[in-house]
Amino acid sequence: MTKRLQKRDLPSKICASCGRPFTWRKKWERDWEQVRYCSKRCAGNRRAGPSA
Repeated sequence: MTKRLQKRDLPSKICASCGRPFTWRKKWERDWEQVRYCSKRCAGNRRAGPSA
């Protein structure tokens, strides 16, 4: 029987644009090391810097 990962056990990062934390997603499985933004919106606003 395999043990399922719970959300609290997933790795997380801080968004380079908005500064909010975001957690690992299955769609980022292959390129998690290159992921810098929590969403497409933040990736589009990457020049603005943290708004908080």
